[in-house]
Amino acid sequence: MTQRTEHRRVLIVAGEASGDLHAANLIRAARELAPGLSFFGVGGDWMRAAGCDIRIPMESLSVMGVVEVLGRLPAIRRVYRDLCRMMQPGGDERPDLLVLVDYPGMNLKLARAARRAGVPVLYYIAPKVWASRPGRMKTMARCIDQLAVIFPFEEELFNAAGIRTAYVGNPLLDEFSGSVRDAGLGGRLGFDPQRPIVGLLPGSRRSEIRYCWPTMVEAARALKDERPELQFVVPLAPSLSEDLLREKLTPAFPDLMICREDIYSVAGICSAILSVSGTVTLQVALAGIPMTVIYKASSLTYALARRLIRIPYVSLPNIVAGRQVVAEYLQDEANVENLLAELKRLLSDGSCRDAMINDLAEVRRLLGEPGCSRKVAALLKEMVY
Repeated sequence: MTQRTEHRRVLIVAGEASGDLHAANLIRAARELAPGLSFFGVGGDWMRAAGCDIRIPMESLSVMGVVEVLGRLPAIRRVYRDLCRMMQPGGDERPDLLVLVDYPGMNLKLARAARRAGVPVLYYIAPKVWASRPGRMKTMARCIDQLAVIFPFEEELFNAAGIRTAYVGNPLLDEFSGSVRDAGLGGRLGFDPQRPIVGLLPGSRRSEIRYCWPTMVEAARALKDERPELQFVVPLAPSLSEDLLREKLTPAFPDLMICREDIYSVAGICSAILSVSGTVTLQVALAGIPMTVIYKASSLTYALARRLIRIPYVSLPNIVAGRQVVAEYLQDEANVENLLAELKRLLSDGSCRDAMINDLAEVRRLLGEPGCSRKVAALLKEMVY
């Protein structure tokens, strides 16, 4: 009988910050279940800290938007070719399993390449075909051996399309339950405990910094002009440099605190948050902090997105709840006037704040219980042994 601790090699690919974090937690859980597993592939600092051999840093892949992707195509193609070579039969690096984490633009192509090479595929965090591009389900049915989904409604959807699917819960619940909130963070960062703090969450992609961050800064400066007592904090994603954010600031707004701290600790010291759309909005929802959401992109990217997207919301708390829990301001509506008005409301309207806090608690309840990473690790173990 095959020993469960026998050495197996897993190629794992994450293309952006949230995937890097979820992949890292999966790697740790999988090694607890099967110590003989080794991981190599594409990722960032979190995966490296979890013991993954990072062959290709994910910074070369982390980009959002049709126009923005065009500039990265040569690098993305090189990464794709390198990964395809690793999977070829007879190669020294051929893995026993390919694990793909989100990032469907390239990962679905890798799933097809793996099928041709005879490498089984576990896809963790499904492409959001319920939001746009439902035709991707045909490709998924042909190329994916096991799909692990993180929203309850996805399991029935994908199983009906002929894709072997398991709902594993949401990985952010593991992250949130395992995080240790730093109650003294505000004092350590030098904030006055008697003055409210507003958080600005600009995302983890350079394209988000290009299109969203300048408007966020303008809105914060306008808010500061009206409410001089306010303080501002920006938790910096690992994939970004502080200099990149500082370039967009003006000397008129020098007291914006940029830090690299746990997102839940940072959220915990805030009275309100302005965030780009993305995984971070669900992290803020778990922390229960009132927020508003911004999304801006190039005109072409936004026009194409509006044609493709089939759901009424872009932010995850609203998608999970199936209704508007937090205000979303997209493209032209994401202007200083609208953001300023909403932030003032979140800071000053007690009934509005209480209602949103209750709604965010409901979002957390809908996500279920922790244990996601271990459930995916169990699927992974079954596929390699």
